[in-house]
Amino acid sequence: MEIFGRCLVVVLAVGWGALGMPGFASALDRPTGRVLLLVDGAIAVPNDGAGGARFDKAMLEALDVVEIVTETPWTDGLSRFEGVSLQALLHVVGARGDRMRAVAINDYAVDIPLSDAAAHGPIVALKLNGDYMSVREKGPLWIIYPWSDNPALRNETYYARGIWQLKRLTVR
Repeated sequence: MEIFGRCLVVVLAVGWGALGMPGFASALDRPTGRVLLLVDGAIAVPNDGAGGARFDKAMLEALDVVEIVTETPWTDGLSRFEGVSLQALLHVVGARGDRMRAVAINDYAVDIPLSDAAAHGPIVALKLNGDYMSVREKGPLWIIYPWSDNPALRNETYYARGIWQLKRLTVR
């Protein structure tokens, strides 16, 4: 079934160059708004006193903002997703593992290799077609892969990693 078209990945703002990425930050600000995401486990840069890194919307948007235009099994036609590069997010917290456990608001969980961040370019999307996503719209955070751009990603393994209503990433 060919429902996928072309995928356009556009870097809107780059926090780190692909080759000149400096070491991870020595400190991470604390969120001032509602926390959308907790990254914990094997990380080097926590901000919550318990070993985790908590992010509000402003903190996420201050990282690499990336756009992916792709078709998904859950949306009609091409959709434009905007969010933070998963690679940039893992870099800023100093992720030190080889896998992460992604957990949704409803406790759905899936393991994702950290290598996916560099190899496939997924993002943690905050916006769908220009609008912030509500829980009803699979938000506020949704891991999106460039499915339309890469036929090798169009299978149940990568669709399962496209976890919506994301609330936590535990690096292992």
